[in-house]
Amino acid sequence: MNLILYAVPGFFLLILLELVAERLRGVDYYRVNDSLTSLATGTINQLVNVSNKLIPFTVYVLFYESLAIFQWEISPLVWVAAFVLYDFFYYWNHRMGHEMNILWAAHVVHHSSEEYNLTTALRQTGTGLLSFVFYLPMAVLGVEPLVLLTVGSLNLIYQFWVHTRHVGKLGWLEWVFVTPSNHRGHHAQNTIYIDRNYGGVFILWDRLFGSYQEELEDDPPIFGIRGAVKSWNPLWVNFQIYQQLLQDAWHTKSWWHKLSLWFRRTGWRPPDVEIDYPLYKNSLADFKRYDTFVPIQLKIYCVIHYVLNTVVALTFSLGAADMSIMQRFYVVGFVLLSSFSIGALLENRHFAGVLEWLRFAVFIMLAILSPIPQELSFSLVIACLISLPLLFTGRRAAIQQIVDVNS
Repeated sequence: MNLILYAVPGFFLLILLELVAERLRGVDYYRVNDSLTSLATGTINQLVNVSNKLIPFTVYVLFYESLAIFQWEISPLVWVAAFVLYDFFYYWNHRMGHEMNILWAAHVVHHSSEEYNLTTALRQTGTGLLSFVFYLPMAVLGVEPLVLLTVGSLNLIYQFWVHTRHVGKLGWLEWVFVTPSNHRGHHAQNTIYIDRNYGGVFILWDRLFGSYQEELEDDPPIFGIRGAVKSWNPLWVNFQIYQQLLQDAWHTKSWWHKLSLWFRRTGWRPPDVEIDYPLYKNSLADFKRYDTFVPIQLKIYCVIHYVLNTVVALTFSLGAADMSIMQRFYVVGFVLLSSFSIGALLENRHFAGVLEWLRFAVFIMLAILSPIPQELSFSLVIACLISLPLLFTGRRAAIQQIVDVNS
C-alpha cells in the first residue's frame, strides 16, 4: 500500500525538530522562500500521483498477470527480496534520470534547491510520469502489485531522513546504506560529486557500478545545479528544463538533432544552438545563492497560505475517489494557482497582489463547488481573511524596498 500520505505528519514533525536543532546549534540551513518552494513542489507531486496513479499501476498489473514467470508465496523473505530488488531498479531509474535529457528534465526539480535540509527531500517532480517503466521487470519476476507499492513507499520514506546537514559520517554504515553524508555529495554541484551516489537505500549499487563518491572535507558540497533555476515558482521549477529543450529543438537546423536531443546525455545541446544561444552556468569560485527580499509580514502570510494549501491538497488526496471530475479539476486548479501565487509573492512580482485577489475568488468557488467539509471550508475562509493585513503591509514593504533599490 501507499504509505507516503500517512508518513506526511512524521515528515513535518522531523522538519520542526530540525528547525529546533538549527536554533540550538546556531546554524542557518533554512530560508522561507526556498523551503516553501520545496514544500509546494512536493504538494504538486502528490496531486499528480493521486490523479494518475491508476495508469502506471494498471500497466504493472497487466505485466504481472500476463508475463510473470514466478509465483511467490508471501513471506518475510519475499518482502525483503522485493525491497532490495526495488532499490536495485531505483538505482537505475535514478541514474538514468541524471544521464538522459528528457529524464533529467523531470528529476532536476529535486536538485534545484541551493539549500540542503529536510524540506529538500519533499522537492519532488510533478512530471516524472515514465519512471514506473523501470520497475516492470519486477512484474515479470512475479512481485505482486501491492508488494511493489508497499516497498516503493518504504524506499521513499527512508530517503527522507538523509536530506540533513546535522548528521555526520556514520562509520561502517557508509559502506552499505545511503546516509546523509554520501547523499549530500549527490546533491552537490561541485565537479567531483556530479552524477554520483544514486542509491535510494543501499549505497552498495554505487560501489558496485562505479558511481560512488565520498563526501570530502576539503571540497565541501555546494548544493544546487550549475544552471540555477532562480525562481520560487514551483510550476516554473517543474518545467524549466523542458522549456530549454523545446527551445533547443526549435532553434537547431538539424532535424536529427531536433529528434535526438531529448535522449542524449544530460546537458548535450546541438552544436549550432551552443554557438548561437549559449547558456550561463554558475561559477563555483564566486557562487552566490539565488535570493529575494521578503518582508517578515509576507513570510508569515506565505507560510499560513502554504499550510492552508496543503490542507486542501491532503483533503483531495484522501477523498479524490469520491469526487467528480469537475470537483477534482477545481481542487487541483486551486492548489496549482495557490502555488504559483505564493511563488509570485516570494519573488516580489508586480502582478502578485492582483493574482492573490484572483486566488481568493477561486477559493470561494472551491468552497461552494467542492466536497470539502463545510466546517473546513469555513475555517479556511476565516484564516484567509485574518491574514489579509499581513498581505497588505508585506506588499507595501516589498514595493518600498524595490523603489529604494532602484532609486
